[in-house]
Amino acid sequence: CGVCDSCVSISTGEDIDVLEIDGASNRGIDEIRQLRQSASICPSRSHFKIYIIDEVHMLTREAFNALLKILEEPPEHVKFIFCTTEPSKIPITILSRCQRYDFAGIDTSKIAQHLAQIAANEGVTAEAGVFELLARRAAGSMRDAQSLLEQLLSFAPQNISLADVHNMLGTANDQLLFNLLDAILHCDTTSIFSEIETATSQGVDLAVLVEQMMGLLRDLLVLVSGGDFSLMLFCTPSRFEQAGKFANEYGLHRILAAMQILDQTYSRMRYNAQTRILIELALVRIAHLENFYMITTLLDKLRKGEIPINLPAEQQTRSQAEIIKPAKRIIQPAANLPTQNQPTPNQTIQNQPTQNLSAAQPTSQPNTPLAQTTNENGVTNSVALNQVGGQSGGGQGWGVELDKLDSARATEIWRAAVDSVPGMLGSSASVFLRVEFKKPNTFVVVFQNLTTKEYCERELQRLRIALCQTIGKTVQLRFLHEETKQPNRPNTPTIRISQESRAMFDSAANNVLVKKISEVFRTELQDVRAIPK
Repeated sequence: CGVCDSCVSISTGEDIDVLEIDGASNRGIDEIRQLRQSASICPSRSHFKIYIIDEVHMLTREAFNALLKILEEPPEHVKFIFCTTEPSKIPITILSRCQRYDFAGIDTSKIAQHLAQIAANEGVTAEAGVFELLARRAAGSMRDAQSLLEQLLSFAPQNISLADVHNMLGTANDQLLFNLLDAILHCDTTSIFSEIETATSQGVDLAVLVEQMMGLLRDLLVLVSGGDFSLMLFCTPSRFEQAGKFANEYGLHRILAAMQILDQTYSRMRYNAQTRILIELALVRIAHLENFYMITTLLDKLRKGEIPINLPAEQQTRSQAEIIKPAKRIIQPAANLPTQNQPTPNQTIQNQPTQNLSAAQPTSQPNTPLAQTTNENGVTNSVALNQVGGQSGGGQGWGVELDKLDSARATEIWRAAVDSVPGMLGSSASVFLRVEFKKPNTFVVVFQNLTTKEYCERELQRLRIALCQTIGKTVQLRFLHEETKQPNRPNTPTIRISQESRAMFDSAANNVLVKKISEVFRTELQDVRAIPK
């Protein structure tokens, strides 16, 4: 009621039955033990003895354990009220024995009204928007809002202006924020640097400026997502119409990317002294986001084939010569090995439709030889063969006529062809037994290792393309496997082997893994201890 002796004494802090304890200062187990002893004493005149523990999450673990016993079996005349801003730090054993009430923040408009009432009672006038700005800065806390108003009254006791509020808070005014939005929208980097200079000269805290920009972009995100002006938290009512125009011009994706960039910048500003450089870098990046979006669109169109690639004839010839130039053998790691469904850089250019390649070829070579290749889906592509000779991979340098080609010359051509194939495929294809040429146009490569022959057969199309480019003519390619007879071992003297050693050898020879290895690599297991040096 606020009138009786009990209410008056409680409001003045004189009632001995209502005790308020600061949990941050009295957080140890000794204070909780003293509380338990005093709780056993009955109230002096009230029905209940009430303990209010503020910032209860600051208590130590031992103090919580000591408090738990009296919470489980509290006296009938005792009530506990725990207050905290971080309930997640309170042990679950305490929470499970309490009734929890969550208090939401006070509405911004109500805080502004209350501040206006306080200013009127004090006889202070204020510029329009002052109390709304203080209320937004308080973020739902009436106590923080009143503290800010008290600071303002200390150096502006008669009239409070918006400039006074911005100077005290270190914030930028709305005009500067919207100037930055306009400069970013039109990619005017000069204006961005100029506005940052203005903010610095006005004493604006750059970290707070980033917060303001994020809040303003949040309001734009609300508008572009279909929300109305009632959901805006950071934009003043006088700027609602201008904010709506910016929201439509920015677009959803650009606003999202801008907020992510500013969020990363704000995190970096805590540990970096060059805060101005960081915010300038962030705003310039946001200003050029539209260009990055255009690149994404172009790449998408390139994948769909909506934009043709027409290189100059000289550049196309030079590019092909560079691509098929034999390189020094480099064994690439397994992660970079080409698979059957992932074309190499050679195939990326070679497997273009015939009409696109013919458009990029010089007019002085109208009759470029073509090699027909068929992929696993049954689609036939025409592959243009480069006519660059010598060691660069062309046929004119070899000066070869298929009707006069012998096996020795075919071996040299095959070695040059596999040297132009990068990775494990080129290394495997270079390990062959011999190369034969079968007229009229077939290269037969014989491998001793069956695994190598099967691997090359899976990549037959790539190897054939490299061979056709090297010789400059359309040829066929086949792979064969041929086992070579192992030379007879010389007669070794008979060595007597112990029964234990023979048992170990037989056990190893009958091992499933050993048998599988011998079968795959076509090897023969020998007992090395039975063979003299």
